[in-house]
Amino acid sequence: MRLWEAVVLALRTLRVQKLKSFFSLIGVLIGVTFLIAVVSIVQGMNRYMVDRFANTLVGANTFQLRQRPYITTGNVTEETWRAWQRRPRISYDDADYVRRRIKTPATFAKFCEDRVAVHYGTKVAKDIDLAGTEETYFNIKNYEITAGRAFTSQEVRTGLPVLVIGQEVAEKLLAGVDPIGKQVIIGGLPYRVIGVVARQGTLFGISLDKFAIMPFSAQGRRLICPLNILDALIVQTADPAHMLTAQAETEALMRSRRQLKPWQENNFAFQTAEGALGSWQKISRVLFIALPGLVAISLVVGGIVIMNIMLMAVSERTREIGIRKALGARRRDILAQFVVESATLSAVGALFGIGLGIVLAFVVKSVTPLPAAVAPWSIVVAVVLGVTVGIAAGVYPASRASRLDPIAALRAE
Repeated sequence: MRLWEAVVLALRTLRVQKLKSFFSLIGVLIGVTFLIAVVSIVQGMNRYMVDRFANTLVGANTFQLRQRPYITTGNVTEETWRAWQRRPRISYDDADYVRRRIKTPATFAKFCEDRVAVHYGTKVAKDIDLAGTEETYFNIKNYEITAGRAFTSQEVRTGLPVLVIGQEVAEKLLAGVDPIGKQVIIGGLPYRVIGVVARQGTLFGISLDKFAIMPFSAQGRRLICPLNILDALIVQTADPAHMLTAQAETEALMRSRRQLKPWQENNFAFQTAEGALGSWQKISRVLFIALPGLVAISLVVGGIVIMNIMLMAVSERTREIGIRKALGARRRDILAQFVVESATLSAVGALFGIGLGIVLAFVVKSVTPLPAAVAPWSIVVAVVLGVTVGIAAGVYPASRASRLDPIAALRAE
């Protein structure tokens, strides 16, 4: 029997015996659905964590020189936390020392931040992330200014009270009016709005547009960090290789400046996108390690069900097998017929599982903050698994069918 004829016969059996076929497919369908859905969600999370989480919070090809890590992964003991608190803060002089001596081409921005309330007339926007920084910060964060402009280096040097705000702040305080040139109050001090940043969207359902940015030298710095103290020096390079070089140079310069001995640990920290992703990468690895075992359980169950269904098919079609053998069918023809039929059943289950898995992944994406991205390799793996399970499950029933005595088979009722 030709391969295509065996496939057509298997599909005809599926159509005629719908309920039995459904139960024979359900194990493979569940296993493949789980595989596609989990891989899609994990792949989506990987992209989301890199593109949105790490690059939004830290920046691409960027590291931050800090007193202690800004984003911590895993459990931090109380002793470690206290040790971090005892470290000296990053000062303006530290930042200038590194900036003057680092040899790798890079963009620098001094940075402080805290949460404050912003007032405009009788309106108040609470819990706004106020950042004090330099004009280079807008390029490092790749912010697009949709209205007005960013502040200049001259405004940073003179400490002018100017402000660039996020979309949510503009909509809450200045809805219906042109925000450019309007005066808002922060900590009792007046600030002139000179720009609005394009909408940044959300991160895990949390708005990224509730912020205001001022020159770090403006008077409002007393609200976010003490005089001559920074939360971080942000350093961005052209590519990852230069970033690693610049980070190594910064480490050497800071150790020299703080006169640390070779056996002493750093009393400062670096925050990078890779460091921010540490916890998620561990979770992702655990999921991918556990996934094959979980899928295998469903596929083994599905294979057993298919084997039982095929054994029933052999019993039901004993007379048909006898007729085919009497007409000249060889043992390998009978063997091929039932193996192909079993593989086709399993493959159809895998195809339904792929579709259901993709639908499930995007349902999760639509009703939760979790993203989803279908990995092409997971579809290929699902099809291969489906066919493999079908072949493995069909070998024994096919072997029994091929060994039937044609005379005894013809006598079967």
